[in-house]
Amino acid sequence: MKIVTVVGARPQFIKAAAGSRQLRKEHEEILVHTGQHFDDNMSAVFFREMGIPKPDYNLGISGGSHAQMTAKMLVGIEEILMKEKPDALLVYGDTNSTLAAALAAVKIHIPVFHVEAGNRLGTLDNPEEVNRITTDHAASLNFCATEDALDKLKREGLGDRSYCVGNIMYDSFLHFADLPWEKKNIVDFEGNKVEVPEEFYYMTCHRQENTYSDEPLTEILLAMNSLDAKTIYPVHPRNQERARRICKENNFENIILTQPVGYSDSVHLTQNAKKIVTDSGGLQCEAFYAGVQCVFVLDYVVWPETMVDNRNQLAKADHKDILEKLSKEQTIDPTYQPFGDGHAAEKICDIIRDWRK
Repeated sequence: MKIVTVVGARPQFIKAAAGSRQLRKEHEEILVHTGQHFDDNMSAVFFREMGIPKPDYNLGISGGSHAQMTAKMLVGIEEILMKEKPDALLVYGDTNSTLAAALAAVKIHIPVFHVEAGNRLGTLDNPEEVNRITTDHAASLNFCATEDALDKLKREGLGDRSYCVGNIMYDSFLHFADLPWEKKNIVDFEGNKVEVPEEFYYMTCHRQENTYSDEPLTEILLAMNSLDAKTIYPVHPRNQERARRICKENNFENIILTQPVGYSDSVHLTQNAKKIVTDSGGLQCEAFYAGVQCVFVLDYVVWPETMVDNRNQLAKADHKDILEKLSKEQTIDPTYQPFGDGHAAEKICDIIRDWRK
């Protein structure tokens, strides 16, 4: 088959690293990068270090409102689909790139394959929720990371086109977790190498809910600055000015601000951290894979499978709540692995092969 794959944001690059590697063993893949994440350390570094094929198209679309971004992507992706005439389109996750690609394809009768389908927060206040619901219902094949996601799709009447294959990010995590950690690519805002302490906490924070103003981010950083070891915080480009200013104004000397890190460095930071505080859906799963306790700063549960035995706890953007959750100890059941066996990409290709017959 000829399959167009559309990616645009950091989590999708990680998934595509495993997906494209397997897909290209059987199919012709045309890779489209919308440009939603465009900085070198938010985009190009992942293609380099993870061996992702160079995109055949890069639309260079980023910024603007959700409607503006999605509309531009719709037009650009439709033009590519009309030119390439693929047998199917494949998308990952729940970004604006995902939604735009799915809509563009389904409106011209190209089947859509959706990887990481079925996740639900239960509120349309979250823009990603709108994207994933719409994409799931437009798709011809839905590939779920967990049985819970599959059950949700069955309740929405999509059971006949939905399959649980495991989390494709687990495929990538297992691959990079076994590689040596060189630490040479972790740098500060000026590009100077950062020395990683022997003991540290790992934090990421990028969601609009936590970075729209000083108040929530200050509360999160206040909690991290109070801990017994330094915190490494790779900062999204749009939040760097705010994070730097808050740390300076509040004398948060226990926080190490860095530029965004590549996937390999993130995996090793995860594996070696004392504990993790994040608002990233992907990082909370990676913490779970690594057996490192996580506190998830958001109002909604993203991966309910991780919310067991204090392994991942929900917290508000409030320093007291974050510190209370960090003070608890986790319990790990080594037999509990709800995210598959690390062969999601192979299972996806098997299902696509059977679907085509």
